[in-house]
Amino acid sequence: MIELSESQERRAKRLHEESIIVDTHCDTLMQLLPQPWGMPEARKLGERSDRGHIDLPRMIEGGVTCQTFAIYTGRRPFVPEAPLVAMQMVDKFYSEIEGNPEMVPVTNHREIIEAKNSGKVCGLLSMEGAEPLMGDLAALRVFYRLGMRMLSFAWNYRTPFADGLGAKRAESKLPELGVQALEEMERLGIIFDVSHLADSVFWDVNDVVSGPFIASHSNSRSVCDHPRNLTDDMIRAVADHGGVLGMNFATGFVKKDTETVTVDDLVDHIDHIVELVGPEFVGLGSDYDGIREAPKGIDDVSKLPNLTRVLVKREYSDEDILKILGGNHLRVFKEVLG
Repeated sequence: MIELSESQERRAKRLHEESIIVDTHCDTLMQLLPQPWGMPEARKLGERSDRGHIDLPRMIEGGVTCQTFAIYTGRRPFVPEAPLVAMQMVDKFYSEIEGNPEMVPVTNHREIIEAKNSGKVCGLLSMEGAEPLMGDLAALRVFYRLGMRMLSFAWNYRTPFADGLGAKRAESKLPELGVQALEEMERLGIIFDVSHLADSVFWDVNDVVSGPFIASHSNSRSVCDHPRNLTDDMIRAVADHGGVLGMNFATGFVKKDTETVTVDDLVDHIDHIVELVGPEFVGLGSDYDGIREAPKGIDDVSKLPNLTRVLVKREYSDEDILKILGGNHLRVFKEVLG
């Protein structure tokens, strides 16, 4: 239970309503597809469900402005059907939005601001793992034309572009194709995501990329020692590039003792990052619908106001709360996407 004074409650409510809340990762598109890639009973985005973490009614209740929806196909090292499944996810993204006038697709900063001003929720497409690209930059350009604006080269396994965390023997750097893809992403305006990369590849990206990149759903390894989280040096590198870490709500990434994980434990990661590099480099990347369980208090997207309440309780300034809830990601979106 988050206990606040009456004035703190009013402040938290006001800030949550004023914020342009941005979440840079969810796996909801999988939940909207039937098996074998989705669920036994596919959900509909526009209908409130007691399954999963995200649907449109709960996003509206939680005050979300911009939700990034991941195209994810990397369940095993070689995925020949990845391009087809990715296109099915893109089709599902647009068809679900078309059936819900409260929601719009977006591809840039201006459209997100317009969505907020018109009281709509908006969706941005990302790709988690480059399996659907089949090692071809032409496919990168095609998915850009379909609206994809954020990309990570690997999920767990090796792709032609980079090694993921599961490539345990690889102390690799980016292959030439990975460098070429980064250059093409910069030309097109696609945000690069380092979540899931092998540590050695992260450092090569740090050397190769000049502009901002993000870790769309990764926490602090110092607070919770998990390989999917970033070390303090990595966090400093993201900040040096003007990037952002999106806080992952997966309980195992938040705290080792997963039986007692709460929203307060997640904010411990925010506190650490703010102390390390400042409040300009941390945001939200829930990983909703890709995780088994979220911390108590933010059990699904409708409970996001509780995160704002904890930030108020910990005496963050209004300005910093607005940055953490979405302003920092919007800064990167404006610079990279236009």
